[in-house]
Amino acid sequence: MNFRQFAIKNVRGNWHQYVAYFLSSVFSVMIFFIYAAFIFHPDVINGHIYMGKGVRTGMMFCEYIIVIFSFFFILYSMSAFLKSRKKEFGLLSLFGMTRGQMRKMVLYESIATSVLAIGAGIALGALFLKLFLMALSEILDLADPIRFLIPGKALLLTAAGFFVLFLIITLFTLFQVGRSQIIDLLKASKKPKSPPLASIWLVLLSVLCLGVGYYMAYTMTLMNAIVYMLPVVGLVVVGTFFLFTQASIIVFRWLQRRKGIYYKQTNLMTIAQLVFKMKDNARILFTVSVMSAVILTASGTFYVFFLASKEQQMDMLPQSISFYEKGLNTHEVIDPDKVRSILKEDKVELNYEVKLVGAEAKLPASGRSAKTTSALIVSEDDYNKYGQELHRGRPILEVDPGHAVYIIPYKEVTSPLTEIGKPLPVKVEGNSSDLTITVDKQVSGGAIAYPRGTATELLVLDNAQYEELIQAVPDDMKTVVYGFEMKNWTAQGDTAAKIEKLVPEDKQNQFDNRVSLYLATKQSMGLTLFIGLFISVLFFIASGSMIYFKLFTELDEDREQFRSLNRIGMTLGEIRRTVTMQIAIIFFVPCVVGIVHTMFAMKALGNLLSTSAMQYSLVVVGIYIVMQSLYFFAARRSYLNRIIQSFTR
Repeated sequence: MNFRQFAIKNVRGNWHQYVAYFLSSVFSVMIFFIYAAFIFHPDVINGHIYMGKGVRTGMMFCEYIIVIFSFFFILYSMSAFLKSRKKEFGLLSLFGMTRGQMRKMVLYESIATSVLAIGAGIALGALFLKLFLMALSEILDLADPIRFLIPGKALLLTAAGFFVLFLIITLFTLFQVGRSQIIDLLKASKKPKSPPLASIWLVLLSVLCLGVGYYMAYTMTLMNAIVYMLPVVGLVVVGTFFLFTQASIIVFRWLQRRKGIYYKQTNLMTIAQLVFKMKDNARILFTVSVMSAVILTASGTFYVFFLASKEQQMDMLPQSISFYEKGLNTHEVIDPDKVRSILKEDKVELNYEVKLVGAEAKLPASGRSAKTTSALIVSEDDYNKYGQELHRGRPILEVDPGHAVYIIPYKEVTSPLTEIGKPLPVKVEGNSSDLTITVDKQVSGGAIAYPRGTATELLVLDNAQYEELIQAVPDDMKTVVYGFEMKNWTAQGDTAAKIEKLVPEDKQNQFDNRVSLYLATKQSMGLTLFIGLFISVLFFIASGSMIYFKLFTELDEDREQFRSLNRIGMTLGEIRRTVTMQIAIIFFVPCVVGIVHTMFAMKALGNLLSTSAMQYSLVVVGIYIVMQSLYFFAARRSYLNRIIQSFTR
């Protein structure tokens, strides 16, 4: 057996430690190769694919993330392997292997594993590339699917790039091999551990940081988001670090003092070991919890934007087709009869139709740099009538003579945009008479499409005062808003596009097509969700693998302990129960912490979007828990098998 064969046999012998690292590396290579295949696809480079340039830019950004992630993940993995094999290195040194030979062995092992991971990753990437391109074609709504092709540049970049990456990391970690004395390597797992210590002040600091961070996230709004964002992240990260390094020890010490809990069945063994494990693993658990929060928050954000975009656009543009004109019956934008004709021709039914006549007015502004703001004066009846037709009906307004309600379309804005509760001078366009109005309150959410560039808010008057005012405004100075809400509007893209083509180029700013906006947004968000999903899964696998690696670095020590306990009467069932509890705590505690962080992040996101992000984020959290549970059961089975096997030797 030559030296290379010896190294390869070592890989097979330590396969239980290599498997998580190997599979994670394969997945990284596979995703990188799939994205590279799209980036270097001739149809994308030549601009033959709709939105191909934008997608290519997004995937190139993801490629950089994958490379950076892979560097640190593989570096950590290699370090974990070397630590778990200290005893093996000590024995090899004792038998005469030199430091150079030991490094050579590790180099051969790493190259063998790297070549296998690159080969398997590219093979799986090629296998799933066709499915990836088909899904991408569907999201981009392409008439012809993207043709299956494996660009040579993608193949070369993936193979050469990852081989160099693996080699650099291997050379970097080789300096750790053989630096310790033989006696230290052989006794690495038998060194007595010092009792873990914790500071109550640092625990209080953890609670304070998390409490303040959560409160700021819970109360975050569009107005204070820029100020709150970085402090929230900083406070939560600091609080989480001390939660694991300090508070976890305090909790387990408290459990040790509760005799009813501590001396019940195998709790003594479980808690005693976890005190030291939580101390040793605190940094890993902190990292995993932060990664879990990042994974869940990013995935939840993509998912919320993807699903909530429809609701947001229905609030922003209450009617699927809408436009406004200056003057009664001018029809400079489009004749409403032509719209009805197209709808009838395409057999598209309407839920309702809007024709609202208003007058533009200026009144004093509040909380803005400008001294005045513009609003469209409408009647109480018109607002209530069309407001009740919306998917989320508007509250019925009752307005007294001489008073008004100020309507803004921005749900995110809570501060008054005009003076509330005192008489205000209102200048009505086309009406020379002075008007004094008291605005009783401000309400978010309009009932019609807002005339862009003119009056972006509504001023609702009582019917009598509105009629008196509108009669005094010349017909050519009145603003008329038209709206058509189509049934099953999301499927009426062709009809909406046909109507939009009739609008003159110079009048496009007076026309709104919610259907085309929704379809473009859905396509863009679906693409973002699709691309981001792979990155999230990559980070998820990495977070689980880090725990898996940490478990197996302590395998020899745990095996000796459980073998001794088995000899003095601890049954295999009790050992399984103890190991399961320990692994479950190490796997799921950072998962729970990450989920809590995510819930507050989603609350902040919901505040910013004026929507409930919780219901969407719960779907992502549920999927994450299922995936984490599967990872836990796989790690538990592998770990228990290695522990139990030692009893039969």
